[in-house]
Formats: sequence, structure tokens, C-alpha cells
Amino acid sequence: MSTKPKIGFFDSGVGGISVMTHARDRLPGAEYLYYADTDNVPYGTKSREQIIGYSCRAAEYLMDAGADAIVVACNTATSMAIEHLRKTYPIPFIGMEPAVKPAIQYYPHDNILVCATPVTIAGERLHNLIHHWADDEVQLSLIPTPGLVTLAENAQFDTETVCAYLDTVIDSSKKYAAVVLGCTHFGYFRDSFRAFLGDVHIIDGTAGTVNRLLHVLDGIGRLPKNLVPGKVTYIRSGRLVEDDESLAFFRLLEQRSRML
Repeated sequence: MSTKPKIGFFDSGVGGISVMTHARDRLPGAEYLYYADTDNVPYGTKSREQIIGYSCRAAEYLMDAGADAIVVACNTATSMAIEHLRKTYPIPFIGMEPAVKPAIQYYPHDNILVCATPVTIAGERLHNLIHHWADDEVQLSLIPTPGLVTLAENAQFDTETVCAYLDTVIDSSKKYAAVVLGCTHFGYFRDSFRAFLGDVHIIDGTAGTVNRLLHVLDGIGRLPKNLVPGKVTYIRSGRLVEDDESLAFFRLLEQRSRML
């Protein structure tokens, strides 16, 4: 067994890099494998069966590469596939869920906006979360914002472009107290959400997911023993990424994740 734990991450595209970056800051002594399924992005408009198939291919690649645990760094894949993954494969899977619980706890009587992909918005998992934590006084608006996935994949982060898209799908006159970002791609647009909605609390599930990852690694005896940084390996839909242009793009997203 390698002295450094290997942690796998996968997403439909580049959104999960934001989650992996947070994990690397907390656990620099691990090695990281990031699988971007860019051949099939976006997941948020696909069927459940398709998403399970894509997720299984990603998981099998990461396990073959030696992953000790896998973070499903995609709210849509978590919603549709994580139970299947946990039943099918022997290693731990850590999922992402829209952070509606803390949003409701912080703002039980205010307007809360939940942005996610169409599949996540319609999915049973999100509605079970809401049913469990919300009472009749909670004011939630569930808005699918799939265009943000395309903007992130194309590295279109300028505020004017993003706000113009948000204006087509979100009614800013509601004066939301909080925005729950229910897709890992959306974290790259925190500055645009603030520009569009004003003084709003932006909440996502990244910190909670990474906390859960640390707990799982500790439970299987694979927490890093030192702080010497481990390497990061990027994969696109089963193909090792080695070209300078793609690697530079991924590093740009790491930097943006730390800035916002």
C-alpha cells in the first residue's frame, strides 16, 4: 500500500476541482486523482440510467488507479448514483448535497434561493432533505440554472456575462437572504451572484463534504501522515491529461477556487 493515501474525485466536468482544492488545502499530504467526465458534461440534463453508467465508469477508473476513497464531487451524480456506487463497490464514497440544512437553520423566516441542475432540482434526494429540515414557514425557491455549467466549462467568468444569464432565470426582486449553490460548478461564480443579488449569504456543501472525507479517511486508517504535498493527476473521461493547455486551465480553476 502506498504511504500516501490516494483520494479520487469525479464530476461531470471541472466543477469538482473547487472541492478538490479545498481538500488539498486541508490534506496536502495525500495524492489526488481528478476525473472530469467532459465527454458527457452536463449530467444535469441526462437520465438516471445514463448518470449511473457515467459514474460507474469514473469510479472504476479511479479504483484501478488506486483510490482509497472517492468523492462524488457532483450534486447531480450524488443525487442519482451514489447509493448504487456504495452498494456496488468496496471503497467509501463521499457525496455532495445542496446545503439546505444550514441555510434553513440560518434563515428560517427569510427567502432562500437554491440553484442547481434540472436533475438535482427534480430529484427525490433534494426534496427529502427539504422535507426533513423545512417547516411551513421556510421560503425556498428552487431554480435550475444549467447555463452556469456551460459557462464554467468554457471559462466564461466575467461578471457581465454571468449576470446577464442569471437575469434570465432568477427574480432578483425577491431579496434573498441566502443562496444555496447546489452544483460544484456554481462556486466559481460567487462574485457574480453577489453582484446580481447584493448582500447575500452564499452557502455550498464543500466544507461539509471535506470534513466528511477526513472522517472517512481516519476511519480506514488513511489520513496523511505528513504535510509533504502529494501530486495531482487529472483525467478526462478515462484519458490521462498531460497537455500544457488543459493543465493550465485546471490550475486556473484551482486559483479561482481559492480567490472566491
